[in-house]
Amino acid sequence: MKNGGTVVVATKNAGKVREFALAFGKLGMNVVSMFDYPELPDVVEDGATFAENARKKAKTVAEALKLPVLADDSGLAVAKLNGEPGIYSARYSGAGANDASNNAKLLAELAKLAGFESGKQEPLPDGSKLLSDARFVCALALYDPQTESFIESEGYVAGQIIDRTRGVNGFGYDPLFWLPAFGRTMAELTPEEKHAISHRGQALEALLQQLT
Repeated sequence: MKNGGTVVVATKNAGKVREFALAFGKLGMNVVSMFDYPELPDVVEDGATFAENARKKAKTVAEALKLPVLADDSGLAVAKLNGEPGIYSARYSGAGANDASNNAKLLAELAKLAGFESGKQEPLPDGSKLLSDARFVCALALYDPQTESFIESEGYVAGQIIDRTRGVNGFGYDPLFWLPAFGRTMAELTPEEKHAISHRGQALEALLQQLT
């Protein structure tokens, strides 16, 4: 990947496409995604880890296009749910899952836990309650079919899950992901603020360092 070039990203998630476009746009690079290659079938994400899924997506799409391809797999790991939804984050609420249904299921699962509303936690100024520690995880894999080689990286960001959605930016679980250092949820950050601290931003920085 060179300045002024094009990056093929193996995703049909519009939110991720926007984040990748923002990151690579700063390098003068254009991002294309699976929206630009509708003839390619979806890759089944059946790996046991984020890294395995990222590798599979990158290699499958790269071999189909005969081009280097960057893929990510990312999700939310909630401490009180033993790391769920994890690799199932995008399809947590089952067939036809979307952001709203996934967020609703996450809150419902936390509500099932006895004593999930800890008396040790003071409510936030708007009355929101902190339900559990959590972290976002992102694994990136760049596969070059010419050299049959991978470049990989991972990124993380820690926060907490709150009991109601806040903010309209971002996507996925961002409206429930509270960042104490900012006093806002991930969905209340600007795109630039999010990229600077997010799991995907951290993973991208680590990947780019390996390419320079």
